[in-house]
Amino acid sequence: MKSTARIPGERSMTFAAAVNGVGNGMYVPFTLVFFHYVTGLSFPAVGAVLTVTGLAGMGVLPLAGAAVDRFGARPVQYVLYAVRAAGFLLYPAAHSLPAFAAVAFVTAAADRAFPAAQSALIGEVARGADRDRLQAALRALTNGGSGAGALLATLVIGVAGTGAYTYAAWGNAATFVVAALMLRPLRPVREPEAGGGAPGDRGARGDRKERAGYRLVAADRPFLTLTGANFLNALSYSALSVLFPLFIVEWLHGPAALTGAAFTVNTILCAVAGMFVAGRVRGAGARRTRAAALGALLFAVSFAGLALLGTVRPGGAWVVGAALMVLVVVYTLGELVHSPSAGVLAIAAAPERARGRYMAAYQLSWSLAKAVSPSLFTGLLAVDGRAPWLFLVATSAVAAALLVRVERRLPAESVVVARSAAGTARETVRTS
Repeated sequence: MKSTARIPGERSMTFAAAVNGVGNGMYVPFTLVFFHYVTGLSFPAVGAVLTVTGLAGMGVLPLAGAAVDRFGARPVQYVLYAVRAAGFLLYPAAHSLPAFAAVAFVTAAADRAFPAAQSALIGEVARGADRDRLQAALRALTNGGSGAGALLATLVIGVAGTGAYTYAAWGNAATFVVAALMLRPLRPVREPEAGGGAPGDRGARGDRKERAGYRLVAADRPFLTLTGANFLNALSYSALSVLFPLFIVEWLHGPAALTGAAFTVNTILCAVAGMFVAGRVRGAGARRTRAAALGALLFAVSFAGLALLGTVRPGGAWVVGAALMVLVVVYTLGELVHSPSAGVLAIAAAPERARGRYMAAYQLSWSLAKAVSPSLFTGLLAVDGRAPWLFLVATSAVAAALLVRVERRLPAESVVVARSAAGTARETVRTS
């Protein structure tokens, strides 16, 4: 039977995610080269500015979280889209180092705040299983859009040469404007959140909602445990872009083309199978904590396989390639199982009045992992090619254990996937 959107404005929101993904895909795979040609600055200068501004941009997250709680997620999303659009319009004119640094900082701050605001928006417009479904759809369409954007940029650069990077910057700015316009039909769902959780764990939740600022987040130990587990899992997500290429070339002495193949397999599976896998997990009635833990364990299995591959180090390129592709599929399956459940678990565990602050704190775990992973992985790889994979096996296992352990201390409605109101209504019609 043909499915229809069950959330007002859902199709517009998912289309916005795809458009936003296209914009990101137009420059993320070529970041250093992109900004080198757009600004005219040297590669070392571009790299240093992007690192410093990326770390500094994390400082804006608490302000963005407070703004979401005060004004709502959608208005904050409008501002973030506008800032990012203005940034990419200005990049081609930012030829001096100070100008580039200023534009890069403002844009990086908006980029860091965007996922937190989007998570809060999912919490505002959806309830129950609709949150899980929407989270999976947004991730799948973002991945699909990123792949399409990378392909589009490659074609434009092939036709127009290096001057096409400027056109890509302007095109990216346009995607942010289009994506912002797509948010207009969304309407927040104002419902009292159900109680739940183990007696005594969060019984004072209603009283603590009244506390101002981030004291509420700091006092919420179960949520901080979720955030800590997510930091460990976020290191696993960074492995694909940071560790895989180095491991293949430096330790296995395989062809660099295998890196591109690994990215392609991951991107295609995320785009094509993301919603299917998430739907199967929901249909099986898995608790979000245990689904996220299963995803972490799948990460651990793939990393253990990579450590074994690094020990055997087969000589044939086709053997290395086949083994890597199998392990990338296992890794991607872990990503598809973990991502929707973990994301919605954090959204549902946050009290409605402070959801913006909670999502900002949660997003810090992603940003911090992204910041520390390059130096962490390269340092471990310098010791032994298997060391980073064994380290990730341990972090993934610890993350899975934390998710299972904290389950009883979280609100019941955040752990159990409640059926959507629309789905319940349809069942009522069928049985009447």
